[in-house]
Amino acid sequence: MTSALVGSEHAEVPLTLQEEAPKTLGLLDQGAFWANLGVSLLGFSGALFLLDPLGGKPLTFTGAVLAAVVGSLIGTAMVGLAAIPGVRTGKPAMVLLRGLFGARLSYVPTVLNIVQMLGWGAFELWVIASGAQAIFGTAAPYAVWATLAGAVTIALTIWPLGAVRLLRRYVTAGVVIAMIWLSVALFSRGPSLAGGSWDAFAPAVDYVIALSVSWVPMAADYARHSRSSRTAFGGVVGGYTIAQVACLALGIAALALVGNDSDKVWDPFVAAPLGALFFGILVLREADQSFANVYSTTVSLQNLMPRVDRRVISVVIGVITIGIALFADVNSYGAFLSVIGAVFVPMFAVLAVDYFLLGGASRWNTSEDAPSRWLMVVPWVLGFAAYWVVNATETVGWWDTVWQNVRSAIGFSHQPWMNAALAAFLVAGLVTLLVGKVSRKPASV
Repeated sequence: MTSALVGSEHAEVPLTLQEEAPKTLGLLDQGAFWANLGVSLLGFSGALFLLDPLGGKPLTFTGAVLAAVVGSLIGTAMVGLAAIPGVRTGKPAMVLLRGLFGARLSYVPTVLNIVQMLGWGAFELWVIASGAQAIFGTAAPYAVWATLAGAVTIALTIWPLGAVRLLRRYVTAGVVIAMIWLSVALFSRGPSLAGGSWDAFAPAVDYVIALSVSWVPMAADYARHSRSSRTAFGGVVGGYTIAQVACLALGIAALALVGNDSDKVWDPFVAAPLGALFFGILVLREADQSFANVYSTTVSLQNLMPRVDRRVISVVIGVITIGIALFADVNSYGAFLSVIGAVFVPMFAVLAVDYFLLGGASRWNTSEDAPSRWLMVVPWVLGFAAYWVVNATETVGWWDTVWQNVRSAIGFSHQPWMNAALAAFLVAGLVTLLVGKVSRKPASV
């Protein structure tokens, strides 16, 4: 790729990992992109997990909004920091992990990321299809809407940087207007926001962190096209935090109007004056969520197959995502987010400490023969364990039983102020510092 193409405003993502990544995205591009990701129809229904993460002990409205702010800031700071190595190296997220774990070991988090991105992509197609049915009824079956949404998603992944520019120029303004209009319409109806307690504040923050940090494994996929680290970091933290807090607060208001019935959370939006029009804008915009997940699955697979044309991978992944969406179990959403947080929060902590504090930036090796760094797996695994020891949210019965037995064996008792994501981050980060003192072997050869 020529230097002229690298700096061209209309440059696109190269087809393989063998070519240089163009640096064309500015602060407005990144901010608009992440703001659109922060607004999700899934977030409206998912606001119930924020409001009542323990089931039966709902937060006050103030507590829920504050948990959204705190969780978003913590989570987006992690995402923003994870984006910086992508800017500096020009490499996508899973390729960056070659420098942390080595080339072969990076395949493990790569496969985990592919699994979670496929899950997210399927969820988003379900959201789009369900949102369309909320507006138009059953005029067209769910499968038709999901397939159409999948086709749009595949088209966007063929021209990913063009999709980001499209969001910035045309979509973001419509989303802002729709959010303002719907907020006024819903809050003017006086939803009952009184009552509740602060008992579930820490688990609610955990939920929002998991909601945000789920983007850590894809941050560098877009940041590598940013003009500067400051642009990438500012776009993530500013755009995503503001949008996600607004989305969750609006979701709480909608839930209050339907008696906290998440199956009916979209009804107040459609019933508002001109609600179908503005809710329709949010439904159409949801395609950026499925696009981001399918595209990041594509570049994750390129870590395993660096010479395969990304367009071919995108089509295959898009078709698989459509298939999953037709049979997705949306009731597992809360448990799904807990698993994401447990895996990727400690992994990010290991990366951040090694890259920013242990001099990794000067020796980061992203080559296909980068040597394995087995010691770096230790803090990741211990951070994963710390997450589940501290976690208070119910997920899957047998899994919860395993960790309850671990707590009993070590004499650990969960306290309301404890936060699983922060515990995982601290344990993984501190152990990484210890590992760094034991061995300072360079990642490069």
